Amino acid sequence: MDGRDVSARLAAERAETADRIAALERQVEGMAEQQAFDTHDDEHDPEGVTIAVQRAQVLGLLAGARRDLTALGRAADRVAAGTYGRCVSCGRDIGEARLEAVPAAETCIRCAESRSRRPR
Repeated sequence: MDGRDVSARLAAERAETADRIAALERQVEGMAEQQAFDTHDDEHDPEGVTIAVQRAQVLGLLAGARRDLTALGRAADRVAAGTYGRCVSCGRDIGEARLEAVPAAETCIRCAESRSRRPR
């Protein structure tokens, strides 16, 4: 993939992620409105999950989407700097298959695996 293809792909991913963020934000707002006008005791409703649980799930998805958008921005910065596709930890090539699957990948598989094995 050349730089223009990568830039176009990242721009498309960023647009999709921004749309996902907007949809999740609308969902959170809708839940807040629903909760404000609803006197139903959802904490003891045997039919389903509570609004609080649903809201926590959506807020988690929203936080993840915002992290994705930030990562895509950093990837676009690396394209502009000419360092896209190089591992930020070791400097090796990341590999086309990984970049195809995760366009915002910052590390090669080896560094990603060693990072995930470290105790937290």
